[in-house]
Amino acid sequence: MYDTIIIGAGMSGLAAGIRLAYFDRKVCIVERHNTVGGLNSFYRLGGRDYDVGLHAITNFTERGAKRGPLARLLRQLRFRWEDFALAPQRESAVVFPGVTLRFGNQGALLESEVARAFPREVDGYRRLIEQLVDYDDLETDQFTHSARERIEAFIGDPLLREMLLCPLMWYGNAREHDMDWGQFCIMFRSIFLEGLARPHRGVRLILKNLVRRYREVGGELRLRAGVARMAVEQGRVTGVVLDSGERLEGRHVLSSAGWVETMRLCGPERSLPTDRAGRLSFVETMSVLDRRPERIGHGRTIVFFNDSPRFHWRKPEDELCDPRTGVICSPDNFEYGDTADAAAGGMIRITTLANYDRWSSLDDDAYRRQKMRWFDRIAESAVRFMPDYRRHVVATDMFTPKTIHRFTRHENGTVYGSPTKQLDGRTHLSNLYICGTDQGYVGIVGAIMSGISIANRHLLRDGSA
Repeated sequence: MYDTIIIGAGMSGLAAGIRLAYFDRKVCIVERHNTVGGLNSFYRLGGRDYDVGLHAITNFTERGAKRGPLARLLRQLRFRWEDFALAPQRESAVVFPGVTLRFGNQGALLESEVARAFPREVDGYRRLIEQLVDYDDLETDQFTHSARERIEAFIGDPLLREMLLCPLMWYGNAREHDMDWGQFCIMFRSIFLEGLARPHRGVRLILKNLVRRYREVGGELRLRAGVARMAVEQGRVTGVVLDSGERLEGRHVLSSAGWVETMRLCGPERSLPTDRAGRLSFVETMSVLDRRPERIGHGRTIVFFNDSPRFHWRKPEDELCDPRTGVICSPDNFEYGDTADAAAGGMIRITTLANYDRWSSLDDDAYRRQKMRWFDRIAESAVRFMPDYRRHVVATDMFTPKTIHRFTRHENGTVYGSPTKQLDGRTHLSNLYICGTDQGYVGIVGAIMSGISIANRHLLRDGSA
């Protein structure tokens, strides 16, 4: 009998497991696949390492900081700042036709850019910042308000509103067209006021440390152990039944599988329509270069682009992808210092919106052809907003919504889950809880904090935490 069974060995599941095991809870994490990480994992192909999911870690704070999500995370999991070895971004940008807003960590650069490009809006922008400083992440009522409507009270220029929304939606918004005001506040602070960073060795360093710590404190991790269904009796979950037929008993179950996916495990009577999972999915192309991006004139860390004054944030209906908007990530363009190899090659990653239904309906031959076709179309779109890197490409790979679904089981291949978040982590069963993206926090730091917060709030009730 376990105190807690955790479904999914992603960031939130691992963090919750560590937190519980610190207080002598007997914990087992079950993971369907043969590796950990969920949406933020990695793989090796052709002798090269590739990250899945991770562009950058948001909520960055410098070594020694006492406030902010990253500092709280390190305290709660008893890590040192050095364990994540985070290198801050150099400089990123939001690029729309005729206008570029640069931003870095801590907010000063973006404010100066707003003053330069939109001088009449700078006072309103500063008032907006004042509203965000004391925002309560767990104030449920804020998730019922439209971000577009709220920011109109501060920002009059529609182009500036669209440019501010673009990075925040790309890095954590499950709703089409608009986003919840609460989510806007969380993402604005995490990206524009705190900032972006990345471990030099990518997501594998974070996962390695999480798994090692989890095992050190006595947690059990079972890979290739997918959950077929929950065992439910009299309003409580008594355990889980694995795909193999094995049953594990637990006093509590914590699921990071997603809201719709978790409800389906509870039985057909709890199954929800797939559109409750959200509609937004992505493709991402990865191009290995024969040189660092800065040697071809590209020194920015992240570029969020959109090719018209109105930001396109919806599932493409008529095509497999929508390359009118996207994210260009250059993992080499962080401040790695002495750990960087200036002579080594580089990487360009480009993400665009995609249609899961269309990708999943293709047969194998058509799927391969369309991947090649869209790889080229996405590159052609991106080089409008960065130097043309294509003649320096020496290796490529690409994932689609079909890939996301295969490795996460997320309905519709969604990355940010359901537009409706379960902020308190509760479900209809008294001892079944939700953590991860569908609990409300997004990004790597957000996912880890979700696991910690649900463990603290619901599973460490005796006050020992």
